[in-house]
Amino acid sequence: MKNAPLVSVIMPTYNSAEFISGAIQSVQNQKYLNWELLVIDDASNDLTVSLVEDFVSLDSRIKLYKTTKNLGAGASRNTGIKAAKGSFIAFLDADDLWLPEKLVIQVNFMLKKNLAMSFSSYRLMTETGQLLPEIVESLPELSYKKLLRSNYVGNLTGMYNADKIGKVYSPLLRKRQDWGLWLSVLEKAGSALGIQQHLANYRLRKNSISNNKTALLKYNFQIYNRVLGYSFLKSCKYMSRFLWEHFMVKNRQIKTLNQ
Repeated sequence: MKNAPLVSVIMPTYNSAEFISGAIQSVQNQKYLNWELLVIDDASNDLTVSLVEDFVSLDSRIKLYKTTKNLGAGASRNTGIKAAKGSFIAFLDADDLWLPEKLVIQVNFMLKKNLAMSFSSYRLMTETGQLLPEIVESLPELSYKKLLRSNYVGNLTGMYNADKIGKVYSPLLRKRQDWGLWLSVLEKAGSALGIQQHLANYRLRKNSISNNKTALLKYNFQIYNRVLGYSFLKSCKYMSRFLWEHFMVKNRQIKTLNQ
């Protein structure tokens, strides 16, 4: 692609030595070549930093930023966003993977349709990396009103055009901060389109708080109450809508592949 815009890939990490090499390699394997990878280590105490430093020494497109204390994924993403030089900003957590055609398909899609925000379907895999037959399909089109009901953007697939809407930062929550970020992006973008093809693989972690639905309720509430500034009663109202959407509607987006 001539005059291909730079894509800044933001990768927060904390104690991800078991998975991060695969995540970085999935960026290096992109058919789209004009990218920079900003890895932000959130005070890991395992071998994560050493592994990333090996990649940095061999690939000038990869940069490492380190924090002195653990601040959470939201703060780490913001460090990366602030340092990003790309027209497009995308996100990949250190335990997930991109398919090789992810960036070339998504950048072309956004340029062709003159979009400020896009996302795609993604496939589920086990903690050990075994692909599962389930695909989480993206909505063809996403409005702010729909996103307010539940998070329909797989963070590992989301991308926004910073040249169009400026840099958008994450709220400083320990969880669900990605939902808050995409709400802010979509509010500026007006609408977003989804790519039906799955372009990434999401790792299901057994001990992750993301799998603990009860524990996540408080973070969902904080999106409405703290991030959006809704009153307690209004936040409760939106939480009831969220629960209905999340458990009765959103599950329709999970499709099983024919084996």
